Amino acid sequence: MSDIREIRRHMESVHDTEKVKNAMHMIAATKMRRAKSELDATRPYFDAVRNEIKRVFRVDTKIESKYLYPAGEHNLPGAYAYLVITADKGLAGTYNQAVIKEVERLAKEHESMFFVVGEYGRRYFTAHDLPYDKDFMFSAQNPTLQRARVITAHLFQLYSEGTISKIFVIYTDLVSSIAQKVKVRRILPFHRGDFVVENNEKAIKKPFVFYPSVPQVLDNMVESYMAGYIYSALVDSFCSEQSARMNAMDEANRNAEELLSELKRTYNHARQSKITKEITEISSGAKALARKKERRERSAREQ
Repeated sequence: MSDIREIRRHMESVHDTEKVKNAMHMIAATKMRRAKSELDATRPYFDAVRNEIKRVFRVDTKIESKYLYPAGEHNLPGAYAYLVITADKGLAGTYNQAVIKEVERLAKEHESMFFVVGEYGRRYFTAHDLPYDKDFMFSAQNPTLQRARVITAHLFQLYSEGTISKIFVIYTDLVSSIAQKVKVRRILPFHRGDFVVENNEKAIKKPFVFYPSVPQVLDNMVESYMAGYIYSALVDSFCSEQSARMNAMDEANRNAEELLSELKRTYNHARQSKITKEITEISSGAKALARKKERRERSAREQ
């Protein structure tokens, strides 16, 4: 790339790309803050639901429910449902690939039904001929509580009808600003141990009356608890996606800076070579003129 104009155009192109990457970084940061804020606003409600389920188990330790594991049984017959949360697009490092890798592993272990959130995941399932519910169409962008409730209602109905025996969610947890971890969590059925009372929690001093019955109260709370977990998983995944995208843009900017530094060196070298060539040509021309003048003067003297 010795042509100076070509190098200059390449440098301008890299600068323009950097502007786009910086804009994408800022957009991702804004989306992540908004999603976290909305999750924090709803978290107290779902924490209260979880605490009430704990209260049920403290009142009745032998309660039975179709949403609880049968005593001594873990390998339930029937298909397992996996709610797979991916992004709607790429440019997020290994965020999507990590989730897909976990899906491929689980698909070999048990009869499975996959419900995919995010256009990236649906495209992957289609391209690799993996079975999934094609009528289950939900975006991963800007997760909302209403979307989580709709997803919950769909999966909850399948579980209640006996079409599926377990429900798992595969999502990405934001460990830190530079690290994400794919998690697989069972949300139905659950163990009593999932709602163990902590040592620092206050004991019940007065008995509670549950109407119409303790099992019915528990059953009515399960769907809300499930919606809260799915909403949290959607937001965690969305925040992980934005963090991964921010890190990818940072890495891309570092690579762009290295490329620009190399291009500047090449540009300066080419420019210096051009200047040296021009000086050499001028000097050679001046010498040629001087020699020509000298020959004319010698010729004039001889005449």
